[in-house]
Formats: sequence, structure tokens, C-alpha cells
Amino acid sequence: MPNVKTKKLVRKTAKIATQDEIEEAEKKIYKVLGDFSDTFGKMSESMLIPSLVEKFKKLGFAFEITNRHRKIASDEHDIHTEIDAFLENSSQAMAVEVKTKLRRDEVDYHVERMEKIRRHADLHNDKRQFLGAMAATVVDEDTKRYALKQGFYVIEPSGEDVKIAEPVSAKVW
Repeated sequence: MPNVKTKKLVRKTAKIATQDEIEEAEKKIYKVLGDFSDTFGKMSESMLIPSLVEKFKKLGFAFEITNRHRKIASDEHDIHTEIDAFLENSSQAMAVEVKTKLRRDEVDYHVERMEKIRRHADLHNDKRQFLGAMAATVVDEDTKRYALKQGFYVIEPSGEDVKIAEPVSAKVW
């Protein structure tokens, strides 16, 4: 939802006579902005996800399957989440959240997401180790350190490829 400052700017710059016309113009602008943001998100996923199985293999993981946009849900236990990329095998799974720009609050939310994944796995007698990773096209050093400290792998572009920074101690959920 747009913030108050953005709404004021839209209303100030729109030379429209009626409240209905102003609201219609706002809807169109926010749709365009949403489409633009969605396009950047899809570009980030297309750039960062395809080589992850290969990259993690170099770090000693043997993931066999990559699921995109994996939904985890249990209405009965109030568990609902989606993972951008879910790499898995019979003993481990890596939940990768992809962002255009990595932000600290997104790292915190991924911790919550990992806890939901663990709860859901426990409900289904899934004893695998669950690990997490954050992937982004823009990563500042402070946020990267924070994500690594939370036990996440951090995936970012490196020239025509991607690189994975390993946490000192990967957290297992």
C-alpha cells in the first residue's frame, strides 16, 4: 500500500477535478509501480536462482530438486508461507528468499519463515535439516553481515555469475 507522502505527491501533481478521478489515477499509478516492481523481482529470480544447485554443490551440498515458489500451508496450524526457491534432497532442504535489494527486515522475516517451515515439517514427520539463504541483486555490507550472523547463506551477483557467502555457523531449523 502506498505511503502518505506518495499519496500527497500524486494528489498534488494530478490536475484532476473530482475525487473519483483522483482515486482512479492513483490506482493506475500504483498498478504501474507494482508491475515495475514485480518485473524487477522476476529479473532478480531469473538471474540468481538457475545456478544455485551447482553453486551449493561446490559447498558440499547434494540438492537434487529445485522447486520455485513453493507454498507451505496448514490452515489447521495457521502456517502459510511461500519460498522463492526450495532446494532439496532426502536429508536437507535450503529455503532461498530472493529480493531485488536485501533489507534487514526481510532477513528477520526469513527467520520467521524458516520457523514456519520447521513447524510444518515437524507436523509431517519430515526430519530433514532445513537451512536458509537470502539472494539479492543489491546487497550492502551491513545487511550482508547481519544475514550471515542469522545463519543464512547470502547469494549475490558477481560479474556474469553469482557467488555465495557462507555464514560462520549455518543455522539449521
